Amino acid sequence: MKEAVRYAIIDSFGTALYVAVIASLMYSIEGGFFPEKTFLAPIAMLMLFVFSAAFTGILVFGKPIMWYIDGKKKEAITLLSCTLAIFLAIIAFVWAALILI
Repeated sequence: MKEAVRYAIIDSFGTALYVAVIASLMYSIEGGFFPEKTFLAPIAMLMLFVFSAAFTGILVFGKPIMWYIDGKKKEAITLLSCTLAIFLAIIAFVWAALILI
């Protein structure tokens, strides 16, 4: 249980950090990211979306799937549940900060 919570904290904050870095990058170069209208812009954004989905999927689901396959089914469910709960708490914190600011 203790190991699952530790991994859940790392995975949740790693996912939040990745999202924050990508969002900050996109916000800071607003208007200058694709200076000219080009057909490559939507391709680049969709590629970033696919990469982000895969990367965050690995952070959230990678270890639970490995544990589940290895027969640690209870631990896998605990890890996934804790990861999602912690990430939901981070989301709630960010939303609360947006409302209060």
